[in-house]
Amino acid sequence: MIAGNSGSIAGIRVVELGQLLAGPFCGQLLGDLGADVIKVEPPGKGDPMREWGQGEEKVQWEVIARNKRSVTCNLRVPEGQALARRLILTADVLVENFKPGTLEKWGLAPEDLLKEKPGLIIARMSGYGQDGPYSDRAGFGGVGEAMGGWRYVVGEPDRPPSRMGISIGDTLCATYGCMGILAALHHRERTGEGQVIDTALYEAVLQVMEGLVAEYDYNGIVRERSGSILPGIAPSNVYTCKDGPFMIGANKDAIFVRLAKAMGRPELAEDERYATHLARGRNQTELDNLINAWTSRHTIEEVDALMIEHSIPAGRVYTAADMLEDPHFAARKAIVEVETQERGKIRMQNAFPKFSKTPSSIRRPAPAHPGQDNEEIYGALLGMEPDEIARLATEGVV
Repeated sequence: MIAGNSGSIAGIRVVELGQLLAGPFCGQLLGDLGADVIKVEPPGKGDPMREWGQGEEKVQWEVIARNKRSVTCNLRVPEGQALARRLILTADVLVENFKPGTLEKWGLAPEDLLKEKPGLIIARMSGYGQDGPYSDRAGFGGVGEAMGGWRYVVGEPDRPPSRMGISIGDTLCATYGCMGILAALHHRERTGEGQVIDTALYEAVLQVMEGLVAEYDYNGIVRERSGSILPGIAPSNVYTCKDGPFMIGANKDAIFVRLAKAMGRPELAEDERYATHLARGRNQTELDNLINAWTSRHTIEEVDALMIEHSIPAGRVYTAADMLEDPHFAARKAIVEVETQERGKIRMQNAFPKFSKTPSSIRRPAPAHPGQDNEEIYGALLGMEPDEIARLATEGVV
C-alpha cells in the first residue's frame, strides 16, 4: 500500500451514502483514483455489504470498502440528517443509491444542497432513474439487467435467461456514475458549477448492449440467447481440450488462415464454407464442432503453444487460482496483497487503470468496524467535541 493521499483526483472529498453495491462500487473506483472517501454507515451492523460474499469469512467488503473511512450516522432521525448535511457540505462529491425521493424525505434534497454549496456534485444511482413512470419502484441490479436487455440474451437457447456470476448491473451503473463524476469535476473546474448526475441501472446496462436496439428497429431482429457464441462471429468460442476449456478467437479472415495452419488443416481456409467471415458465420456450428474435435485431442498447454506460435488470439479460461499463479498477472501487478485490519494479508485486484504520472493505489484497508473513524471525522473535520460525539453514540444517532 502507498502511504499518503495519491492519485489522479487526490484532494477530492467524497461522501458515500449508498449501501450494497452500486454506490459503494462507485466509491471504490473514486477512492482508487485518489479521492478521500468517507463512507456513511447506519449505526450497528453498518452496510449490509459487510456480510456479502462466499465462504465462512466474508471478505468482499475488504475490496469494495478499501480506501475509505467509515462514520456511522442514522439518516432516519432529524439529528442524524442534520449531521449528514454538515458532512456533505464539506465534500466535493456526494454518492447515493437510495430509492428516488429518499434524500428529499431526509431533508437532503439536491436542490437545497446545491443552494448551500453550488459546486457540489451529486451522483444518484437508482433502478429506473429519478423521473419517469417507474422511478418510484424498487430496483436491484438483476432487475436492471433484465430491463436493459442483458438477461434475455445470456444463457443457452433452450433454457430460461441466465445471469453472470457477478452483479454486473450494479457495477456498470457505478462505473457510469464514476465517469459522470469525473466529467462533472472537469466542468466544475472550468465554471465552478456543480450538478446532479442521474444514473439508472437499466440504462447503464442498455449502454453496453451494442446494436441490439438498432438491429430490431432497422432489421426487425430480436437477439436471442446463443450460449457461448455470438451468432455469425466464427470461430470464437470456448473449446474442450483433454484437460479443460480453452478460448480461441479466430474470426478475422487472416487469423483464421493461421488457425487452419496451426491445426494442420490449411485447406480449411480455402474451403468456401469457411473462407470468408460471412461463410464462417453461416456454418458456425459445423466449424465449431470441427475445431472442438481437434482441440479435444490435445492438452491446453499444447494448444496454447500453437496459438502463440501462430499469433492467434486465444487463452486459458481462468479461475482465481489460475490468476494467482500466472506470471503476467504478477508482472503487471494486477493482483496485490493488502494488509487488512482483522484478517491479515488478503490478495485482491489492484486499482485500475494504470497511470504513468498519477498512479492509482490501495492506500488504506477497508474499515474493520462501522464508525471506525467517527472521532477523526466528526472531531477533526467538523469540530465536534468528544462529549457531543459520545452523546450522539449513546442516543443511536452515530
